[in-house]
Amino acid sequence: MARNIFNQPPKESAEAHVSSATPVKTTRVAGSVGGLRDSLREITANSIRDIDPDRIDVDGLRDRLILEDDSIDELAESIRKHGQQVPIMVRPSDQPDRYRVVYGRRRLAAIRRAGGTVKAIVRTLDDDASLIAQGQENNLRLDPSFIEKALFIREMQQAGYKPAVIQDALGLTRQGVSNHRVVIEHIPDDLIRLIGPAHGIGRRQWGELAALTDKVSLLDIAQKVLAALPDETPSQAKFQAVFDAATEKAKGHAPRKARNQPIVINDDSGSPLATLVVDSRSVALKIAKKDNLEFGQWIEDNAEAMLRQLFDQWRNESSPDS
Repeated sequence: MARNIFNQPPKESAEAHVSSATPVKTTRVAGSVGGLRDSLREITANSIRDIDPDRIDVDGLRDRLILEDDSIDELAESIRKHGQQVPIMVRPSDQPDRYRVVYGRRRLAAIRRAGGTVKAIVRTLDDDASLIAQGQENNLRLDPSFIEKALFIREMQQAGYKPAVIQDALGLTRQGVSNHRVVIEHIPDDLIRLIGPAHGIGRRQWGELAALTDKVSLLDIAQKVLAALPDETPSQAKFQAVFDAATEKAKGHAPRKARNQPIVINDDSGSPLATLVVDSRSVALKIAKKDNLEFGQWIEDNAEAMLRQLFDQWRNESSPDS
């Protein structure tokens, strides 16, 4: 079970057990003042403060593959309209009047764009407790992908954190940590950056991709395949395109476009004409008659002659003499 470090029981002061009828000696005034000061510090340390973002340092290990993306702008706009709904957590820095972020890096980045102070819970945590808090909060709120967890595990190991701390930070068993580590050891970092977090792509799929590293150059294939995809292509689709191309290359075939990805064909005005669907067994061109009734009927009447014409054209262009 992962340690929950968020809800710690309050410490009881010695003064709480002293009867109110007991006279207070002057010799204990200093101790009482000291106890009161400690209690005030305890209350302050667990309260939410408004802090200037410039006083917060973003250091430590990163648990997300993409931090500065379009969603930061969306979050900043939401904070402008509705305010900051969820505080971040920080801990005091070694330098006076400065703090180090524990979790909430995206919220901090958004508030820096939106302007104003950031609402933050201030806790005095050591490095282990800070890391566990970061991992637990992000697992609850962000649901990091498999490859993001694998990168985070590697960074924690390289930073010298103990296995028990790493397991608590991500809520994983020893075997779970090992499963992530085995995959990340065989995937080039540059390839991961090209593909992105790929939410929904799990250990088995990343493991199958890692197994191809001994057969083909995954990075070269990824650079060629992804360069042909639109910039807005989702990360999961990028993974699938690279995996399909690498699998075909490993079989001795030239890489082709990712299969099972429907391609919409539009006319000059941008209206859809048809959908092209390609898989391992067929190439299908689908025309929705409800949108293009007359054109669909014309294709149906002339499909046989058109297909023969296209076949003859392909055969002529494929001839060694052409």
